[in-house]
Amino acid sequence: QLQLVESGGGLVQPGGSLRLSCVASGFTKDYRTIGWFRQAPGKEREGVSCISSSGASTNYADSVKGRFTISRDNAKNTVYLQMNSLKPEDTAVYYCAATKLAYNLCLLSARYDTARYDYWGQGTQVTVSS
Repeated sequence: QLQLVESGGGLVQPGGSLRLSCVASGFTKDYRTIGWFRQAPGKEREGVSCISSSGASTNYADSVKGRFTISRDNAKNTVYLQMNSLKPEDTAVYYCAATKLAYNLCLLSARYDTARYDYWGQGTQVTVSS
């Protein structure tokens, strides 16, 4: 089993920044494509960004493009989500997820299909408010 633990959430003013971390442990052979998702109250979980196992491929949802940056340090089994120019509509619980799929899910249109991810963290709350 692979365990994922997110951290770095908190309360920030509009225009501020946060960096989320997702640390993997356990069966890290399944530590392949990683996705960041978020879920606001009363809304469905949505994909925010993903990164391939090597880090060479990344993707961003239109709502965060140009403001968020995903990266990974495989030596530390950690994926980061740098969030800049935060807006109130970014308020949500943020989750990282990992897929066991061997191919580069991040290249596919199904990259944010939650059913394709096998492992999920517990989530970290991000609140953007003045």
